[in-house]
Amino acid sequence: MKTVLVIARQAGFADAIRAVLDPEQCCVIHQPEALPAEPVLSTGAVDACILDAELTDIQPLRVIEQLRRAAPQLPVIVYASARRREWEEDAMLLGVSHILNKPVRGRMLATLLDRCWSAQLTMPFALTPAAAPAPAESAAPAKDTNQTLGALRKFSGILTHSLDTGALLKEFLLLLREVLGVNRAAIFLRPPTAPLSRGLSPADRTLRSACALGLQPTLIDHFELSLDRGIGASVFGQGRILRSGGPEAAANREIQHEFDLLGVQVAVPLLDRESLLGVTVFDGRVTGEPFTSEELALTFHLLEELGLAIKNSRLHDERTAQHEMMTDTFDQLGSGCIVVGTDTSILLANGAARALFVRDGAAAKFEFTDIPQALGSRIFEVIQNGVAPEPFHWRPPASGGSAVEIIFRVTLRPFHRAAAPKPDAVLLLIEDITHAERVHQMEVESANLRLVRNMAEHLAHEIGNAAVPLATSQQLLSEDASAKAAADVAPVMAESVRRIARLAGQMRFLAQDGLRHVENVGLAQVLEEAFRDAYAQNPKGAAKLHYLSGGEQLTLAGEHSGLRHALAEILLNATQSTPGDEPVEVTHEIETRPDGTRWVRIEIRDRGAGFTGESARRATEPFFSTRTVGLGLGLTVSGKIIELHRGKLEITPPKKGAASTVRVTLPLAKAEAGK
Repeated sequence: MKTVLVIARQAGFADAIRAVLDPEQCCVIHQPEALPAEPVLSTGAVDACILDAELTDIQPLRVIEQLRRAAPQLPVIVYASARRREWEEDAMLLGVSHILNKPVRGRMLATLLDRCWSAQLTMPFALTPAAAPAPAESAAPAKDTNQTLGALRKFSGILTHSLDTGALLKEFLLLLREVLGVNRAAIFLRPPTAPLSRGLSPADRTLRSACALGLQPTLIDHFELSLDRGIGASVFGQGRILRSGGPEAAANREIQHEFDLLGVQVAVPLLDRESLLGVTVFDGRVTGEPFTSEELALTFHLLEELGLAIKNSRLHDERTAQHEMMTDTFDQLGSGCIVVGTDTSILLANGAARALFVRDGAAAKFEFTDIPQALGSRIFEVIQNGVAPEPFHWRPPASGGSAVEIIFRVTLRPFHRAAAPKPDAVLLLIEDITHAERVHQMEVESANLRLVRNMAEHLAHEIGNAAVPLATSQQLLSEDASAKAAADVAPVMAESVRRIARLAGQMRFLAQDGLRHVENVGLAQVLEEAFRDAYAQNPKGAAKLHYLSGGEQLTLAGEHSGLRHALAEILLNATQSTPGDEPVEVTHEIETRPDGTRWVRIEIRDRGAGFTGESARRATEPFFSTRTVGLGLGLTVSGKIIELHRGKLEITPPKKGAASTVRVTLPLAKAEAGK
C-alpha cells in the first residue's frame, strides 16, 4: 500500500483526494503545513505528496523547498486554481512532477501517481542529490545495491506498524541477508524495562540474542553482549558502526574475541532515536566483496526504523499488560465498576457489576440497557454536560419478597482530556452500603439511648436536689405553720422553684425544632431582661451589667423568649465567674456581608478565670460542667437557640491578663439592615 501525504489548509481537499483514490492501494494522510510532516518525510514512509497551493505568491515555493529538503526524491503534485507562468517555472525547477488545475479528476490523478512511482523504481537510488559518482568499474553493483536498500528502507517504514517483535526481526534479517548477501546475522537487544521498576538492574546492561540466522543455537542461547565491555560497550559508548578490522577492535582483545567467536565482521548500533536498544552483527558478503560506507550508512538508518518498530511493540505490550492488570484489579473489587463510552457502549464492567445487573450470567454480553433506567439517565446526563454529580444513594426495587431494603452508594466520574468540552467516558462506581447504613443507624440509636439515659440520670439528680428543699420546707410548715416559719422557708422554696422552672425551660427549648414566632426584638431590652433572669438565678452574685451600646438602638429578628433565655444562660455563666462587684461588659459591632445582609456581633466579657482550652471546646456539649451543681445544659441550650436564629456562638479562651469572651453573632431585622 502506498502512502500519500496531502498538504492543504482545508481538510475538505484531503477528503476529495481520499475519495478518488483506491483505499486498498493508497493511504491518504493530511497535514495543514509542511513543517509538522517533516519527521514522516525524512523516514521515507511517504510515497507521494499532493500540495494544495495558489501559485500567485512566494509561499507555495517555500513549501516546495521544505519538501525537497526533507525528501529529495519524493514525487510532488501541485493543485492550483489560479496560476502564473513564472511561478510554475520555478515550481518545476524545484522538482515538482505535475501542476494540475482544480477540481480533482480521479483517473488523471491515479495515472500520474502510477507514472511517478514507475519512474522512481527505474531511477538509481542516491543518498543525496549531490552524491559523488562511483568509479566506473563498480558503478553497476553499487547502483543496484543502493536501489535495493532504498526500497528496503521504505519497506521498513511500513514495518514500524508491526506489533510482533519476533516476526519483525526475523523478516528484517531475511531481507538483510537477501540484499547484502550475508550468511550470519544476529540482533542482540536490551531487556524491556518493567513499568513499576526503579533504577537499572545488572540485567538491564546485558544484551541477549532476540533473533539470529546462520549461527549455532547452542552458541546463541548461551552468548550475550554487555554494555560494560566488548562490542556492546564500544557501540554504546561511541554510537558508531564497529568493524572487526578497524583500529578500535584491533586494540581491544575482548572485542576481537567476540567477533571471532560469533564469526561476524560488523556491529551496527540499533537505536530508537533516543537510546540504544541493541546491537546488530553480521559477517561479510558470501562473495567476499567489502561493504561500502554508503551501504553501512543506509543499514544504520534501516536499523533506526527497526528500533522505532521495536519501541512501539514494547510500548504496546506494556500498555496491554497494564490494561490487563487494571482489569484484574477491577475484577477483585467488591464494588461494581462500569466504564461507559460517549456512545453509551460498555468499555469495561467488572465481575461485581455483572453479578448485580446481568441476570443471564456473567458470561453474557453486558449492554447499556442492562443498567437500570434510574442510573442510566444519570450517566447520560454526565456524558452530555461533563459535570460529576455528588455521590447519591440508590435503592433498587425489592425482589423475591425480601423485607430488607438494599441501599447502594453511586458515584459518577467523567474522564476528560485536556481542554475537551465533553468527556471521553464516564466511570460508574456502585457500592452496597446496606450493612454500613444499618450499623450507622444502630450507632445513632445507641447514641440516642445513651443520651436519654444520661439525661434521665442528670434530670433525676437535679430534680431530686430541687425537690429535697421543697419536701423539707413542707415538713417544717406542717409542724409549724406560723408566719415566722413561713418567712424562713420561703426563700428556700423559691430557690427550688426557680431551679425547676429553669430546668423545664431548658427541656422545652431543647425539644424545639424551629422558631415559633419571629418578631423584632430590641437588643438593649432583651439584654436587660436576660441579665435580670441571670441575677434571679444567682442572687448572691454582685456583678453588674455594663452595656456599651454607643447610642445605637439595634433591633434583632427572632423569637423574644428564645433570645432572652439564650442570653440569660450566657450572662448567668458570666456572673457566676465574675468576682466581687466587677461588671460584665457587653459590646457589639455591625458586620455587613457580601450578600448585603447586616449582622450584629455581640461580645460578653467577664473578669473571671475564664475558659481553659478544653472547657472552651466542650462548653456547648450536653451535661458538661466545671461546677458541682447544675445540669450542664445552659450553654448547650444557648447554642441551639442561636443556631435556630441562623446565628453563631463562639467561646474563646482568654489570653493572659485579658477578660474571658463569649461571642454571639445574630442577624439584624430587615428594617434595621436597610439603614
